[in-house]
Formats: sequence, structure tokens, C-alpha cells
Amino acid sequence: MLIGKLYLIPCSISEGTLDQVLPPQVFSLINQIDEYVVENERTARRFLKEAGLKIPQDKLIIHVLDKHATNLPYQKFLRNCLSGKSIGLISEAGCPAVADPGSELVLAAHKLQIPVIPLVGPSSILLAIMSSGFNGQAFTFHGYLPFDKILRSKKLKELEQHSRKENHTHLFIETPFRNKQIFDEILKNCLGSTLLSICCDVTSSEQYIHTYSIGEWKKITPPIEKRPAIFTLYCPN
Repeated sequence: MLIGKLYLIPCSISEGTLDQVLPPQVFSLINQIDEYVVENERTARRFLKEAGLKIPQDKLIIHVLDKHATNLPYQKFLRNCLSGKSIGLISEAGCPAVADPGSELVLAAHKLQIPVIPLVGPSSILLAIMSSGFNGQAFTFHGYLPFDKILRSKKLKELEQHSRKENHTHLFIETPFRNKQIFDEILKNCLGSTLLSICCDVTSSEQYIHTYSIGEWKKITPPIEKRPAIFTLYCPN
């Protein structure tokens, strides 16, 4: 029996950069399939249009993979793959299934013996570790740190200690309008010799990427307010 494929289709993470961050295969593929599982239908349709979709939008089959929903019908989303039709997964995170709810759909595809085809695209997490200068062989992305200030302070100190002991790099994010708050808390809780890299608006023409010690950051006001950013922490031995 012929089985279709699940394509993991990357998108851009900064406006106006499609031709800079995506390979030709992506632009070709979107005109070969007409069924998608997406995190946000509006932005997914906009991405497809900007990427040169020739298939009429009203002919597309769109399944929404809402990160807030539970018990989603993943097997139903993949049903047409079992009949020989390939479909695509598009996320809001640049690369599907990396810091993204699409991972559960990918796991469901594996359980159904559906071939999974990942395509190259921009991951802000990997770009942040690449540009930090820190250990790229042992690192952890934590997503959001605890919201409670006491717990967050404790977590920052734990990450700092673990980094120093294990030569490990730690990455995390915050809601853009709270960037200044988390930055101030890092300066307050971490040692002056600890290194912090901030990767903001990566791949855009306005990207801000800098690495300094905590002591040096205390003399700097980074332009990170209301901008997507990744904070990378590392403590050299």
C-alpha cells in the first residue's frame, strides 16, 4: 500500500527573509501538496502566499494544531497519508516540532509508519547557540523560566551552578514585553564572571546579537524591549 509523507515545512522567523532563510525545496514543495496541519491558520496561509503558492487557497485542507488544546485527533490529521497523500506541518516557530506543539503529530506519524521528512529552515534556538560562542555540544533549551520571582531567582542560580559544574549551556526565553524584567533579574542573581548572550530578532536586518559577562552587561542597556529574544547563559570553569 502506498503511504504518503509528513513534510516538516519551515517558515521564516523575521518578515521579508523567505528567500534568505529557506531552501528552494520548500518553495517547490508547497505547490505539490494541498493539505496542512498548522499552529495558526491565518499566518500559515499568509506564509504560503508569500512563498509563491499557486494552488487556490480555497482548495487547501487546513487542520489547526492548537497548542492549548488537549486530546487532539492526530491520527485523523494523518488519515490521508495512509491513503497515499502527503501533507505538510507548518509551525509558528520557524522549524516545526522544535519548541513547538507539532512534535506530537510527528510522533503519531512514526507510530503509523508514515515517513517523516524534515526540511531545512531557521531555528532561533540553534541560531542563538551558534552565535553565542558557548558550548554547543551540551546545551538545554528551557522555554520560559518560572513566573514567580522567587522561583525564577532560584532557577537562574541553579542553571548557573549546573553550567559551571557540567560545562553546559542554558537557553531560555521570555514574553517580549518582559525582556527587560528578566534581563534585570539575570544581572541581580548571577555572578559577574558568568557569560550571557542575547540573540534578538535573529535573521532580521535589525538583529541584535551580543555576548558579554554579567559584569559587562551591567554597564549596557540592550535594545530588547518588546522584541523576540533568546537568553543564553554559560559559566566558564
